[in-house]
Amino acid sequence: MANEILIVDDNPDIRNILNELISDLGYKTRLAANYQQALSEIDKKIPDVAVLDVKLSNTENNEGLKLLDHIKNKNKDIPVIIISGHGNIEMAVDSLRLGAFEFIQKPFDKNRLTNFINRAVENFNLKKENKSLNEKLFHSFDIIGKSKNILNIKDQIKHLSSSDSRVFITGPIGSGKELVARKIHLISKRKNKPFNIINGALLNSEKYERELFGEEASDGSIIYGALEKSSGGILLIDEVAEIPPETQSKILRVLIDQKFKRINGKHDINVDVRIICSTNKDLPSEIQTGNFREDLFHRLNVFNIKLDPLNKRIDDIPLLIEYFMEKLSEVYNIKKIDIKDYNYLMNYDWPGNVRELRNLVERIIILSPGQNQDKINEIIKESLSKTSSHEFNISENLSFTLREARENFEREYLSSQLKKFSGNISKTAKFVGMERSALHRKLKLLGIKEFN
Repeated sequence: MANEILIVDDNPDIRNILNELISDLGYKTRLAANYQQALSEIDKKIPDVAVLDVKLSNTENNEGLKLLDHIKNKNKDIPVIIISGHGNIEMAVDSLRLGAFEFIQKPFDKNRLTNFINRAVENFNLKKENKSLNEKLFHSFDIIGKSKNILNIKDQIKHLSSSDSRVFITGPIGSGKELVARKIHLISKRKNKPFNIINGALLNSEKYERELFGEEASDGSIIYGALEKSSGGILLIDEVAEIPPETQSKILRVLIDQKFKRINGKHDINVDVRIICSTNKDLPSEIQTGNFREDLFHRLNVFNIKLDPLNKRIDDIPLLIEYFMEKLSEVYNIKKIDIKDYNYLMNYDWPGNVRELRNLVERIIILSPGQNQDKINEIIKESLSKTSSHEFNISENLSFTLREARENFEREYLSSQLKKFSGNISKTAKFVGMERSALHRKLKLLGIKEFN
């Protein structure tokens, strides 16, 4: 299917020249002669590439830049080529700052413009292909593990299949919260409806409400928010603890009434959305400090799913490695690699959790095609040594007294050894050279909880 390019220019001669030029390249075209027509075309269907004139009327307004901003708010991956007969350096800079793919002045060189258009189409297709591949890969991932925590989560997801209850997913960064949310969506009665994500951590307070509720502009254009886009389906509010305080009350109102107003809107928008939230923070603590509304928390926390960090379910590590090896080998069309020695991987703390493990496996597949175990071991140790949390950071402990620094080291050291031996006190005591009873006392003194 040919890519579709939107051409916006108030000069009919230039519009026709652009239309013929782009059509000859084998692309489909849509035309707009003014700002309102362009808005209508964009809102009707977002193009793959847009070619916009900056000035679309006799006014001083650079309406083409407004259209550029409008397109980028809808889809930041759409390449936009700006053309102008009144161009200057300042305008070119403004265009590129707003996300323009290229800026070209009139009268334009046809060969140069053709090159820009072909590059823009290639850029769009590549991003679309990569996004599709990543989504396909992500959707194909399963929740892997035999630990009590993972088996319990799988059981919880099954029970949620027939429910529309709100779900609150907690766990450290990289533990798989989004994957759990997607699995809930895939087995729910809403599986054929949208699944969208809004990430509170990536938005400032000014943009959050716009992204969530949408906006009605004075020119009649509409920017649809995440709630509206998710109607009938599921909206994952990722990093919910980061929601600006002034927005929390408005979200609470949506949960109660199932309706809202767009920014600058006059009419209520009714929505049927299942809300799933995730966070790596301790929400009760955030409530105590006044950063999060307690009434909103209770509205969202109907059903709680807690993901343990990877270092608390080390028995899952070999299964995850094997799984990622198989999946990623298929993606890269590389023969599956076997890791012979798991000891180093089992003893590592995994601060980045499952995401860090997946990235490591991908790095091994790319950098070590073949079965060179020495190379594999080198990649593993080099990758993990950079982020290892087992290292006792001297610079961080210089502000402590000698006794405090020694306690910090002992706490780190004994926690690591205890984890390595899966909580077995006898084996840990033997390895560190302590009596079993003495180790018990030391662990209690340092505030280290023994494994059950």
